[in-house]
Amino acid sequence: MSSDRVRSHSPGEANREIDREAVRRISRYEGADGASLNERISRLEGEWDIERVLEANAATLAFTGVTLGALHHRRWLVLPAAVSAFLLQHAVQGWCPPVAVFRRLGIRTRREIEEERYALKVMRGDFEDVASADGSEDADRIMAAVRRS
Repeated sequence: MSSDRVRSHSPGEANREIDREAVRRISRYEGADGASLNERISRLEGEWDIERVLEANAATLAFTGVTLGALHHRRWLVLPAAVSAFLLQHAVQGWCPPVAVFRRLGIRTRREIEEERYALKVMRGDFEDVASADGSEDADRIMAAVRRS
């Protein structure tokens, strides 16, 4: 649910570019051997999604603000307060200002990462019922099938 909220609050062009890039990556694996597909799927399992990036960013900025507030000047405590407000806004609405920046940088939602992972599993043959009658694999068709599931 959260990943859908992130997409709905993300700039449309950022969403389209993330989708286009996923199809481009999947296309590069058409006809690839099982080892290559396994390697890419393994890398996808370790990819940080936008939630994790936001959490790490918020924790880093909050810690920095508290440290600077304790060591230099109390006005630095505004930083962790602002970060906390953004994190709360994201929890409630699925959006906060850093989301747009991270989306433009290509940071994906967990669902988007999983779509690519499942598309590669289809190519690997994990889901026999998705293959076309002639056995060909088309990245756009595979992504459409994954999104329907």
